[in-house]
Amino acid sequence: MTKAGRSTVTTTVPVTEETFAQAGKVLAVHLSYSSRAAQRGRTPKFPSYFMKASSSLAATNGTVERPAGTELLAFEGEIALIIGTAARRVTVDEAWSHVGSVTASNDLGVHDMKYADKGSNIRSKSGDGYTPLGPNALDAAALDPAKLRVQTWVNGQLAQDATTSELLFSFAQIIADLSQQMTLRPGDIILTGTPAGSTVFFPGDVVEVEVTDLITGTTTGKLKTTATEGTAVFGSFGNQPKASDKDKEDAYGDRASAGLPPVVTGKEVLTDKVREQLASVATATLSATLRKRGLNNVNIEVPGATKGMRRVIGTARTLRYIPNREDLFKAHGGGYNTQKQSIDSLENGEILVMEARGETGSATLGDILALRSQQLGAAGIISDGGVRDLDAVSNLEIPVFYNGAHPAVLGRKHVAWDKDITVACGGVSVQPGDVIVADSDGIVVIPPALVEEVAAEAVITESNDEFIFAMVKRGYGIEGLFPMNAQWKAKYHAWKDAGSPELDSWAL
Repeated sequence: MTKAGRSTVTTTVPVTEETFAQAGKVLAVHLSYSSRAAQRGRTPKFPSYFMKASSSLAATNGTVERPAGTELLAFEGEIALIIGTAARRVTVDEAWSHVGSVTASNDLGVHDMKYADKGSNIRSKSGDGYTPLGPNALDAAALDPAKLRVQTWVNGQLAQDATTSELLFSFAQIIADLSQQMTLRPGDIILTGTPAGSTVFFPGDVVEVEVTDLITGTTTGKLKTTATEGTAVFGSFGNQPKASDKDKEDAYGDRASAGLPPVVTGKEVLTDKVREQLASVATATLSATLRKRGLNNVNIEVPGATKGMRRVIGTARTLRYIPNREDLFKAHGGGYNTQKQSIDSLENGEILVMEARGETGSATLGDILALRSQQLGAAGIISDGGVRDLDAVSNLEIPVFYNGAHPAVLGRKHVAWDKDITVACGGVSVQPGDVIVADSDGIVVIPPALVEEVAAEAVITESNDEFIFAMVKRGYGIEGLFPMNAQWKAKYHAWKDAGSPELDSWAL
């Protein structure tokens, strides 16, 4: 049923050039459907927006040009709201009454120019014809906004199909939120986000989008757009098209569709088996195993360890400090700064790795932040800078690796600048997601893609070393034993075949 007081008949009107002329602004929501958020791997707490040029508006049955030199023209089937009456600082309860009509839209964009926009989407999303609408608009007064459906077809094949029941933010919330800072005027258009299924399409492909009222079955009709190949190249006076792997992933919807290899993270590879293997071998063995693969610069060098030889295994989160400059510290150092945000976002099993340039003349954290990290389940903290409240920090359960102790607060030498980026700690590059194995004997950084094979090989190496150590202990000389020659290898394998009995009493 429609809501009380609303018409039980959904009427439609054509979307015309007059519709486009009345659009003072076109606003668009970044993420609003749960399926799209799951695909992107992040769920925002509140809606966020960007603007598109009103000159990008276009009618059904038109064409859209994929600019010469680009390859990532993508479609996004959406529901568009056309404002009927002015809205300024309206409540969520009042917001829907300010919508005049609803229609189908296609939020087109060329991801090859996304880098140049620095988040504004001006060039990537505002090209001529990049916001087709229509062909008809549904009277909002007859609609329940929670009972609409949006579908997208490419060359007749269904690519997107979702209802507004999966919205993260209601249309009313979006309208009320936008109206807090700007007046929404009659004719303004709000693109309300796209569900999963958006991807790249190519010259000659036809994309159709349709919005349906699930109560009455009335539809906007299919909004049809055909892609064409552009011939005019970008001038040398402006940014040229280029696309990173992340741009390709965003355009296609996922890495596999974009033809990219999967990203391996430490959390994925740190299975119970791998953790057990890493815990059973010395950090020196892990370092030597990585060295065989050409990775020599994997050992973070800091002298302090609050928990001695207690083994710490986890995935890296990162935080970077820059040298203090008073104006920068004034702007970025106080309140809920990057340092506190980074620590407050730690999750179970993660290790915070802090780059402090080896500067120990000021602390990079103290007991309160270390305690907060412990409460969140962090596996450890590594800093190549100083630690204050060292006695209190040492008495906490969380292992902390540090370069020195200092009583001074952060701002004496450091400004917490950015987080979750590649950092340099103790002479080693560390990326978010790297696997860290640490104790007072050493700290080893393992690229996630190598973790499984390194752990397995290290276990074998450790077994070899255990055998050699026991033989030396029994009085055998080094020659031929370390490393093992064929004769000793045969004895080693015989010991393994026997089930690795106690070496002190095992008969050779």
